[in-house]
Amino acid sequence: MNLIRDERGQATAEYALVMVAAATVALALILWASNTSVLPELFDSVIARVKALGG
Repeated sequence: MNLIRDERGQATAEYALVMVAAATVALALILWASNTSVLPELFDSVIARVKALGG
């Protein structure tokens, strides 16, 4: 028996699931970083490095 399956929406559904997963991970990282001192320390480190390279 040869069944023909319609999978036209499959790629769209998979793309949507990947986007939801990526957004969830990004939100978790943002919440974690906002509750720690990681972002200010990283920013200060980057600024210090730029100033050192700039002379």
